[in-house]
Amino acid sequence: MIEQLFGSKTRVKLLQLFYQNPNRSFYVREITRKIDEQINSVRRELANLLSIGIITSDTNNNRLYYEVNQSFNHYIALSSIFSGKKVKLPKKNNEVKETVGEVTEQEPVTEQAIKDPFIQELMKVGNVRLALYTGQFTRDEMAGVDIVVVGDVNQAAVEHLVAELELAEKKQLRYSVFDKAEFIYRKQVNDRFVSNLVLAKKIIFTDKDKLL
Repeated sequence: MIEQLFGSKTRVKLLQLFYQNPNRSFYVREITRKIDEQINSVRRELANLLSIGIITSDTNNNRLYYEVNQSFNHYIALSSIFSGKKVKLPKKNNEVKETVGEVTEQEPVTEQAIKDPFIQELMKVGNVRLALYTGQFTRDEMAGVDIVVVGDVNQAAVEHLVAELELAEKKQLRYSVFDKAEFIYRKQVNDRFVSNLVLAKKIIFTDKDKLL
C-alpha cells in the first residue's frame, strides 16, 4: 500500500533508509547495497527526492553523499511514516513535537538500535549504558572517533564486532570503550574528548543513564 501511495518500491526503501538514520549520510553504492536495488533506479529516485527537498547532498573526499533534510517542511510527518517513530500533538496548541528517539527508563533503546545489526549484537556483550555512532557515520570529525561504547562490556567481543562492521561498511572504524565511572569522571573534569563528543553530530542508540 505504501509503495502504491509513493509510486516506487525503490523510493519507499530510500525513504525508510534516510528516515531511520536521520543523522547519517550515504553514498550511492552504499545505498544500493543497503536497500538491494539497481543503481540506476537508486540514482533516479535520489534525484527525485533531491528535487523535492526531502534529502540534501554534499561532496566529501570526491564522493557525493546524501542525507535526509531535517529542515524539510514535512520532515516530522514523513518520519512518523518511515522511521517507526511516533509524534505527539500537544493539547494546548498546534505545535508538532517529535517524541520517539528520546531515551527513557521505559524505552532505553531506540528504534534505530533495534534495526542496527551491530548494535543488536553489541547489547549482548555486556551491560551497555551508552552506544553511539559519530565521525564517519555522521561526517563530523569533532570527536575523532566513529563508535563510542560506555558500560561493563567484553572488550574482545566489542573488537570482534567492530571488525565485522568494518567488513560490512568497507572502511576502517575508530572506536572507544569506557566503563561508566571513567566516562562520568571525564565529563566532570571537562575532558576534551567527552566535551567534543557532546558537541559532535551523532546517532545515539541508547543512553540509559543520560550520560550525554
